[in-house]
Amino acid sequence: MAIDSTSETIKNNILIVDDHPFIIQGYKNAITRYNPDQFEFIIEQANDCKSAYNIITNPETALFDIAFLDISMPPYEEKGLHSGEDLAKLLMEFMPNCKVILLTMYTELLKIKNIIDTINPRGLVIKNDLTFDELLFGFDKVLKNEIYYSQSIQKMIDLAQSEIIEIDLFDKQILFHISKGTKTKDITQYIPISLEAIEKRKLNLKKLLNIDDESDIELVREAKNKGLLF
Repeated sequence: MAIDSTSETIKNNILIVDDHPFIIQGYKNAITRYNPDQFEFIIEQANDCKSAYNIITNPETALFDIAFLDISMPPYEEKGLHSGEDLAKLLMEFMPNCKVILLTMYTELLKIKNIIDTINPRGLVIKNDLTFDELLFGFDKVLKNEIYYSQSIQKMIDLAQSEIIEIDLFDKQILFHISKGTKTKDITQYIPISLEAIEKRKLNLKKLLNIDDESDIELVREAKNKGLLF
């Protein structure tokens, strides 16, 4: 971010990476209408991981203040870049002060939690939540050094926090071995508790997760959905 002493406008360098040109244009239209008397935005764009890589790693590229990155886009296999998440990590390496806003169509809780844990972006947006006004609202919060999650993201986080389930190490080990196909009677080889105790813990886990199915398939599936098993 730079301040033009002659006009007192604040200059921001923006990077937008998306493989849909009309979406990039939409972002541009919104950004350039944000407080035009106070801010000037210099925008660069890329439509895949390769073109974004070339911009980010170019020593002549000015440091970006904010980057909008679509998570799903054509990869750059040669450099091991497969998504906007990888580009975010690249930006963290080359431009650590850049504020990253990730945009996605993903709505799975575990995927969202993983993005937050590994990238910790300043903004995270489900594309279906995005409107012109919402984009400006989120952009404003990020410019002010606040965290912005779109409505669907926030609902998922709030719901997950209200449904936190605590299990102990033995329960986690039981779930792990079941997910690997280990028969219940053989789990005693790996965990120092009796077969009877393992059966009771499995029953308690199914009650905890509201599972009526006698098989272990649904137990494993629901444990993954609740973030108890990865």
